[in-house]
Amino acid sequence: MCQLFDIAYVSLRIGRVVLIINLFHSLTKTTSKSHLFAPLYTSFLVLVLLILGQQGFNIWVENLNYQASDWKTHSLIVQHEGERLLNAVIDEQTAISLYYTHQQLMIENYGESSFPFRDSFNKLYDLMEDNPTQLQELDKIKHLHNHWLFKFNQKMFSNYVSSYHMTGGTLFSYLCSEINVLIKREEILLIERTNSLQQLNHVKTVINIFTTVMIIAGAVLNLQRLYRRAEIPLQQLTETGKLWRQGQMSVQVDYSSQDEIGQLAVVLDGMADETRHRQERIEVRNQQLEDMICALSHDLRTPLLATRTTLDGMIKGAFGTVSETWKEIFEEYREANEDILKLVEVLLDVSRYESGRGAYLNYDPLDWEKIFVKVIAQIKASSKCELKFTLEIPQSLPTVYGDELEIQRVVQNLIDNAVRASLPLSEISLGTKSFGEQVQVYVRDKGSGIAPQEKERLFHRFIQGKGRHGKAGLGLYLCRQIIESHSGTIGVESSPGEGSTFWFTLPVDRSKAWFNHLKEI
Repeated sequence: MCQLFDIAYVSLRIGRVVLIINLFHSLTKTTSKSHLFAPLYTSFLVLVLLILGQQGFNIWVENLNYQASDWKTHSLIVQHEGERLLNAVIDEQTAISLYYTHQQLMIENYGESSFPFRDSFNKLYDLMEDNPTQLQELDKIKHLHNHWLFKFNQKMFSNYVSSYHMTGGTLFSYLCSEINVLIKREEILLIERTNSLQQLNHVKTVINIFTTVMIIAGAVLNLQRLYRRAEIPLQQLTETGKLWRQGQMSVQVDYSSQDEIGQLAVVLDGMADETRHRQERIEVRNQQLEDMICALSHDLRTPLLATRTTLDGMIKGAFGTVSETWKEIFEEYREANEDILKLVEVLLDVSRYESGRGAYLNYDPLDWEKIFVKVIAQIKASSKCELKFTLEIPQSLPTVYGDELEIQRVVQNLIDNAVRASLPLSEISLGTKSFGEQVQVYVRDKGSGIAPQEKERLFHRFIQGKGRHGKAGLGLYLCRQIIESHSGTIGVESSPGEGSTFWFTLPVDRSKAWFNHLKEI
C-alpha cells in the first residue's frame, strides 16, 4: 500500500507540473507572437519550475529514504532482539530439561537464562511501543512465558515430571511459535521496507532523468526557436542592409512577423522606400541641373571665345593704339574671361564623364618624366610664387597605358592645388611608386594640411578644403572621374599642420598594351 501511495503521489505531482506548464503556455501563446524574447522568458520560467520541482521532489524522497532507513534499522533491531528472545527461551527449556534429568547443578543455568529473556523482552517492548498490534503480541508472549514458568515451578515443587512434560512441552512449542511469528513478521516488514526504499530510489532516478531530458529538450527547442525567430531575420536584415549600402534601395527585407524584428523590418522597409523615392527625385533634379549646366556651358563657351579673341586683338593694338593703363585693364578682363572659360570647359568635361562619354580614351604608354616636366613648366610660367620641385621616378617602373592628355590634366590639377596651399620657397615633391600590378603617382606639399572630416568630401562636386580656395571646387571631382575612367583610384593623406599628399593609382593593364600594339600595326 505504501508503494502504491508513493507512486500515485509522484504521478500527481508530475501531472500538476505538466498542467501548470500547459496552462502557462496557453496564457503566453499570444504574447510570444508579439514579443521576440517571450519564448526565452517562458522557457526560462519553465526551466526554473522544473528545477525547483526536481529539488523539492529530491528533498521529499530523501526524507522518505531517511524514514525508510530508520524503519529498516528498526526492523533489523527487532528481528535481532526477537532471535535473542527465542534463544533465551530455548536456553530456559534446556535448563529445565537438565533439571528433570537430575542434573541439579544446572538449576543455576535456569536462573541465569531468565535474565536475557527479560532484557530482550524489555527492549522489544520499547521498540514496539508505537505499534499496538505488536504490543499485544508481546503481551501474549509474556503471558505464555509466565504460564510456562508457572507450570514448571508448580511441577518442580510437586515432583510430578511426566505431567509437566506434556503440558510444558506444549506451552514451549506454542511460545516458540509465537516468537517465530514475530520474527517472520519483522522479516516481511524488512523486505517490504527494503523494496519500498529501492522503489523510491528508482522513482527518484526516473524523475531526475525525466527532468534532465525535459530541460535539455526545452533548451534545444528554445535555441531552435530563437534561431528561427532572431538569427535568421537578423541575417536577412544584414544582407538587405548590405544591398541598401550598395544603392539597391528597392530591395525589401522580406520578413513579416508581429514581434519586434517584424516591426523593425516594416520601419526599415518604409525608410528604404522613402529614401529610394527621395534619391529618385534627387537624381531627376541633378539630371535637370546637369542638362541645364551643359546647355549653359555650350551657350557660354562661344561668346567667351569671341571675347578672348577680341581682347587679344585690343591688347595687341589691332583696333588702334592702346595706352598702358587700358592695356592693363584689358589684361585683367582677359584673365577673368579665361577663368570663366576654364570653368565652362571643366563643366563640359564633368558633364561628359558623368554621361559616360568619357570612356572613350586614347591609351598610350605614359612617360611620367615628360608629363611632370611639362606640367611644372606650365605652373612656373603662370605662378608668381617661387617654389622648389623634386622628382622621384624609379628606373624599373612598369609601363602604364592611359590617355596622356587626361592624365596630364589630373597631375596639373594636383600640382596647382599644392602650389596654392604652399608658402613661397616651399618644396613640392612629385613621384611614382610601383605596387604589384599598380603604379602610384603622388604630389606632396608642406602646406597647412587637411582636417580628417574634410578628406572624404574633397573629391565631390563643389567641395574645397580650407586654405585651398580660389576655384569652383570641381577640379578634384573631375580628377576622380578621369582616374576612375582609367580603372584607378584617387585619394589623399593629410594631417593638420603636416602637409598633404594627393595620390592616384593606375593599373598595369597588359590588355591595353596589346590593343595599342595592334593599333600601331
